[in-house]
Amino acid sequence: MIKILVVEDDIAVANLIKLNLNTANYMSSIVFNGEEALSVIESDRFDLILLDVMLPKVDGFTLFEKIKPLGIPVIFLTAKSSVADKVYGLKAGVDDYITKPFEGIELLARIENVLRHYNKKSNIINFKDTEVYLQEMQVKKNGEVIELTLKEFELLVFLVQNKNIVLTREKIIEKIWGYDYIGETRTIDNHIQKLRKKLEWKDEIKTVFKLGYRLEE
Repeated sequence: MIKILVVEDDIAVANLIKLNLNTANYMSSIVFNGEEALSVIESDRFDLILLDVMLPKVDGFTLFEKIKPLGIPVIFLTAKSSVADKVYGLKAGVDDYITKPFEGIELLARIENVLRHYNKKSNIINFKDTEVYLQEMQVKKNGEVIELTLKEFELLVFLVQNKNIVLTREKIIEKIWGYDYIGETRTIDNHIQKLRKKLEWKDEIKTVFKLGYRLEE
C-alpha cells in the first residue's frame, strides 16, 4: 500500500490532507516541522512526501535538499502568491507543486500523476480487514483467501474504490457489464448478495432505496 508523509505545520490543513488521502486508500503520516520530518524519514519508508515550504525549525527547501538523495518523490505545498517558491522548487528538482488553498481532487490527481511517473501505483487496496490485490485478482479477509468470480471481483473493486459514495445500478452496469448490457438489473442485486455473504459485509454494503448501493466504513 502506498505510504505518504505529510509535512505541514497547519494542523487543520494537515488533517484535511490526511482525510483526502485516506479516502483514496493511501496510508499517511503527519509531522508538523522539518526536524520531525527528518527523524521519521530516517526510521520509516515513504513512497511520496507532501512538503510545505514554510516550516518551523527546518524549512521545506532545506529539508528537500537533505532528502533529495533518497529518491523519494516530493510535491511542494506553496502559498498562493509564492511564484518564486514554485520556480525555486522546480529548478531544484521537486516533482510537482500545488498551491494552497487547493481542492482534494486536484491534490489526488497530482499525487497519482507523480506516482505513475515513478511506477509506484499501488497494487493493493484495503477496506477494514480485507485486502484486494488488483494485479493478482485475489481477495483476502483476515489473511484468508476469498474465492470470487470475475464479476464479483470487479464489483468489489468498484465498491471499495468508491467507498461512502452511492453507486446507482445504472453506473454499476456501465462500469462492470458495459454499455451494451441488455440483461436485468437484478443481476447486480444477486452479485451484491454474494459479496455480502462471502465477505460477511451485511452491514457494510448498504442498499440505497430506488438508487443502488453504497459501501460504508
